[in-house]
Order: sequence, then C-alpha cells, then structure tokens
Amino acid sequence: MTSSLHPGWDFAREIRSILLRFVAFAILLANLLLAGNEGGEGTHVVVVVSYFLISIASVTSARYIPGRSWLKTLFAVLDALLVTMILYADIIAGPVAENRNLTTTSLVVAFILLGHVGLKLDRRLVLVFAAIVLVAWVSMLAITAVGHQAADAVSLLASFFNRDLGLTVSFGFTAFAIYLLARDHDRTRKEALKADQRRLNLSRFFSPFIVSELQERGETLGLERRNAAIMFVDLRDFTSFAEAVSARELASVLAEYRQLVSRTIFEHGGTVDKFIGDGVMAVFGQPRPTEDDADRALACALHLVDALNDWRNHAVRNGHPALDAAIGLHYGTVVGGVLDSGCHSEFTVIGDAVNVAQRLETLAKSLDAPLVVSSELLARLREPVAPAMWTPKSGVSLPGRRLPIDVSYLRREPGAAGASDQRYDGGAQTILQRFGGMAEDK
Repeated sequence: MTSSLHPGWDFAREIRSILLRFVAFAILLANLLLAGNEGGEGTHVVVVVSYFLISIASVTSARYIPGRSWLKTLFAVLDALLVTMILYADIIAGPVAENRNLTTTSLVVAFILLGHVGLKLDRRLVLVFAAIVLVAWVSMLAITAVGHQAADAVSLLASFFNRDLGLTVSFGFTAFAIYLLARDHDRTRKEALKADQRRLNLSRFFSPFIVSELQERGETLGLERRNAAIMFVDLRDFTSFAEAVSARELASVLAEYRQLVSRTIFEHGGTVDKFIGDGVMAVFGQPRPTEDDADRALACALHLVDALNDWRNHAVRNGHPALDAAIGLHYGTVVGGVLDSGCHSEFTVIGDAVNVAQRLETLAKSLDAPLVVSSELLARLREPVAPAMWTPKSGVSLPGRRLPIDVSYLRREPGAAGASDQRYDGGAQTILQRFGGMAEDK
C-alpha cells in the first residue's frame, strides 16, 4: 500500500526524494575532494562509490517495482550503514585526539539522509535508520573516550560528555521530531482513507451534493423516524427477458437501466435505497425531510415515465425487446438510516409506507399504468396538479394491508405499448411539459 491517497502525489514525493539523494551524493563527493581527512580517505572513497550505486538501485526500484516495503527497509539500512562509515572515518579512523575531527560536511550528510528517509513518511523507516546511526555514533564516542586512557571515572565521563555528544543528541531529537511527523501523517492518512470509504459508501445511496453536505456537517445516519416519499420502479416481464438473452446483453441492459433511473433520482434530490434485480427503491426525505419531498418525488416519477419510455422506444427501434416500466409512489412515516450489520452496514428505510409503495408498483402493472400515486402523496404536494392527468381509484385493497387506499394513476396512452415514439401524452407534449413547473427540479 502506498503512503498516500493519491498516486500522483506519491510520484512527486519520490522525485523530491531522488533529488535529495543526489544532493547528498554531491556533498559526499565534495567532502572527499576538499576535506582531506587524515586516515579516512579510503573510507570516504568507499562511501561515495557505495552511495552512488545504492542511489541508482533505489531509483530503479522506485521506477520499476514500487511499493515494496522490504526494499525501502533495505535502502534505509544501507543508508544508515553509510552514515556509520562516515562517522567512523571522522571519529575513529583518524588519530585519536580530543577533537574527533567530525567535519561539517559529515554532519550535513547525516542530517540530509535522515531527511531523505523522513520524506518516505514511514515511521518504521525513520526508527530503523535513526536507531542504527545513533547506536553506532554513541558507541564510537565511547570508544574514543576510552582510548584517551582517562585516569579515573570522572575524566572518562568528561571525555565522553562533550560537544560531539551534543551533536549526537541533536541528531536524535531531529530523528524523534521526524518520527512524530511520520506518525501524524500515518494517522491522517488512515483517517482520510476512512473518510474516502465513507464517501464511497454514501455515494451509493445519495447524490454528490448530499454526500458533500453530510461530510461537511459530520452528521451521523443512525436510524430515525421521519416522513418521506417512497418510490419503487420495476420493469415488466423482465424475468422472461432475462431468460431469453445472453448474460452479456442482460448485464448491459440492466446497467443502462439502473444508470438512467439512479441519475434521474439524484437529479431530483432523492436517495437510492437499494437495487433488487430490475427493481429500484428510492426515498425522498432522507437523510432529512424537507417541505418539498412529495413535489420532488412526483417530479422525479413523471420524469422517469418519459425517460423510460424514450429508453424503451430506442430499444425497439434498434430491434431489441421492449421493456415497460411501472412506478409506485407513496408518502408516509418510515424509520430510516444506516443499519449496522457487523460486517456490512447498509442504508435502508423500513415501515408501512415502504410496503405500500411496493404494492402500488405491483398495482401499476395490473392496471397497465406507468405510474400509480397514493392520495397521501398527492395531499402533500405544495403545488397543485392537473386533475385531468389522473384517473382516480378509491378503496383499493392492497395485499397485506387491512385498510384500503385511494390512488390515482396515469393511463397508458394507446400505442404506447407498441413500437411508436409516443410519450404517454397522445400528442407532441411530454408528461413533464403538461405538468408545467411541477416536473422541474426544486
């Protein structure tokens, strides 16, 4: 797994890391040519050549086999060993004296390579690199302190605790600060991954606008009781169609149908509760109810009547089977939110209103109507609709429900079931146009 959410950002960071590595190489080369450390020239030559080869290998692996954790650890260890060799050349390889001959360029290389490891933003690599360098550095200082042959313990401690040890402590504090930054980055990355996963889950149900607003507000989606408009959309004779076509054609038709329906629902501010085969359940009023839920739900249903009729006619013109759609729409009280099921969390709404909407969609099929709407939803509309558009039906008994319900449905115009381009209006106007502003997005 990469250390960032965005591969492009990872690549830019890798470029900066490569540049910093070759800056360190230039400093090493300058240290070899200009410093002239007595007794340490051979070690510096080995360090420069080794570091150059390691740099080439690091760049090559980053280019062709990125994301290998063990390779990153290996290069961090090799860099730490090279720093150890530089410290050895300056502290031990030369004559043992009170001045350890630790050059400025050597210190710069140690800190630059620490920064180079820090750019990986991997606290494990920082810990490995810093631990190797610090242990080696302190050990060398202890060896040189003993080499001074101090007469007593006080002299030995005085020889050990000096300016060079202060530089070691400074390196340790810097490494600790970089470690904390890498740890904070790791925590931030995990939180961002969770946020992206949450956004992905929400985008399955809500329109992008609602997803953005939910994340900005940080609202929870626990189960709550509220009023909402429920819509069921289903295709007639889809089972027979599925048995007669190939799996590829079935998948193509179903994907196209789902995209059309879900896009229309999102355009009207609705929420897709679930897909069940060729059925789609949508909710208007989740995650929070608004005054125009019924208006937007009806506008969406009318839009879908036209859109699905166009989709059907297009299929007929291209020699494909005709699939008519049926829509049921109801308004009532539901319990809705994200239901945690342990390994899988799902947004859902439950209640009598859901069952009624599903029964209305089934009723639409039996009435050969593209849309059946309950009187409860029509009563909730803020803007009136043309009564001539609807055929009322009183006292309709629905399976599983004791009390009858009053409904209104759209008549399927003559010829709509054929291969013509009629659009449930018997003329040039669509249903959306005949309803006027009702069908526009609120």
